[in-house]
Amino acid sequence: MGDYSARHILLVPNLVSLTRLPLAALFVACLDTPWLALAVLLGAGATDMIDGWYARRFSQVTATGAVIDGITDKAFMATVVVSLILADRLSLFGALLLATREVGELPLVLWWALHRSKRQARAENPRANAVGKLCTSVQFVAVSAALFQVRWLEPVLVLSGVLGVVAALYYWRRETRT
Repeated sequence: MGDYSARHILLVPNLVSLTRLPLAALFVACLDTPWLALAVLLGAGATDMIDGWYARRFSQVTATGAVIDGITDKAFMATVVVSLILADRLSLFGALLLATREVGELPLVLWWALHRSKRQARAENPRANAVGKLCTSVQFVAVSAALFQVRWLEPVLVLSGVLGVVAALYYWRRETRT
């Protein structure tokens, strides 16, 4: 699985991942109708589960797919967060709490870029972790809470931030071990 190839973009799981890009634009268009925006958010979450399941089930796991999945996840969430900030449904501090894991992983991405052997090892064995999945779930709840402007948004954002720090530290520990 360690090779990157443009032809892998056309594999079904990668095409499913790429649907998150138009869904991001649709989320922005639906922001004034929270239930519809939530449905788009759920749809994007479903594509994230389906692409991974399909890739594993039909032996289409590729390094290219891992990159596409990560990029489309980040692009979707960045669009969601920026649109919530612009709509005054999320503060800048709340956005920072939501992005704690991603901010913590950013130097790791640069580290991978500078270390070919680590990048290759990651491409050959991409792995998620339970804390990262839990963090993603809490981020989803926080975004939903921001959409509907519920009063318990702040504690969920704090929990997202704490889990984000733990997940980023876990990724760092796992990836930098020799």
